[in-house]
Amino acid sequence: MNLYEYQGKEIFARYGIPVPRGEVASSPEEARRIAEKLGTSVVLKAQVLAGGRGKAGGVKFASSPGEAESVAKELLSMKLKGFKVEKVLVEQKLSIRREIYAGITVDRAEGKPIFMVSGEGGVDIEEVAERSPEKIFTRYIDPFVGFYPYMARELASGLGLDSESFKKVSDVLLKLYRVFSEKDAQLAEINPLVIADEGVFAADAKIVIDEDALFRQDFEVKTRGLPYVELDGSIGCIVNGAGLAMSTMDTLKHLGGEPANFLDIGGGAGSDVMREALLKVAAHPKVRVIFINILGGITRCDEIARGILAARQGISPPLVVRFRGTNEEEGIALLRDAGIEVERDMIAAAKLAIEKSKEAAR
Repeated sequence: MNLYEYQGKEIFARYGIPVPRGEVASSPEEARRIAEKLGTSVVLKAQVLAGGRGKAGGVKFASSPGEAESVAKELLSMKLKGFKVEKVLVEQKLSIRREIYAGITVDRAEGKPIFMVSGEGGVDIEEVAERSPEKIFTRYIDPFVGFYPYMARELASGLGLDSESFKKVSDVLLKLYRVFSEKDAQLAEINPLVIADEGVFAADAKIVIDEDALFRQDFEVKTRGLPYVELDGSIGCIVNGAGLAMSTMDTLKHLGGEPANFLDIGGGAGSDVMREALLKVAAHPKVRVIFINILGGITRCDEIARGILAARQGISPPLVVRFRGTNEEEGIALLRDAGIEVERDMIAAAKLAIEKSKEAAR
């Protein structure tokens, strides 16, 4: 599973890897507010799961909040390498003096992680390997031994850094391995890791999680015991019961839609669980509509409706709800009074969710 740059940087920050100050925006107005808060010239980066954004026009600079709003409007109307830009990362513009490459992946032939660093950052490592292979320094890591500070220093020693930068870069390399190991990554990459007047920062982030390890990994929802797996579609799904969740995803696929996730809130979920699930699914950057499919038994439709209403102000994708079962009339009335579309029939609700997803993509 590929993570977006802003998601990778959130993980980096939790592990103590310095990242530029910034926030993600999904509208031009949001971008303006973020630029105002930062109080500096900013860089705006289209958030798509594709490389080469800079060459494709997906990275732009702005010297004022008004210009940031204008640039964000331009980026959010773009398609880059087949991906519609739905979010932009707005960050402080750094005074960069040097760019370094640092990355860890799995060498399947050796059956070990391999750590690579190079003083030629900011370009694909494949280009460096072809043009200047002597500028790439590598080290295999025995996962049963681990990666220690002296190993990080040995890797950094070939980069020709001054003493202060050497210490900071070595520390970043050590923390990058922790990210790779603890997040079950197939790839953890910083390109570039920059030395700037403001300090040493991960100016980009690329993390690919092993999909077979997602059951160990997922993020905020896991802590509440909610099974969640992120997919590549555009229709967010919140369902009570694993069987119904699978049936919902199959129905969407059969009708021409693409589910964006699996999320089972389980039986007896109350409004607080529903609220957390809704906020989680809405945070998925590719979600254009959220389909909530509830078959009320132990789960009460009116409780679910209250959870939806409690979280509604914090999300942007439109909602389509299907209620059948316990207290469905009360739940339907609560949502319809709030202007949320509710269906009793699962097929009708699924078709409506697909239609809204297609409308949002136009």
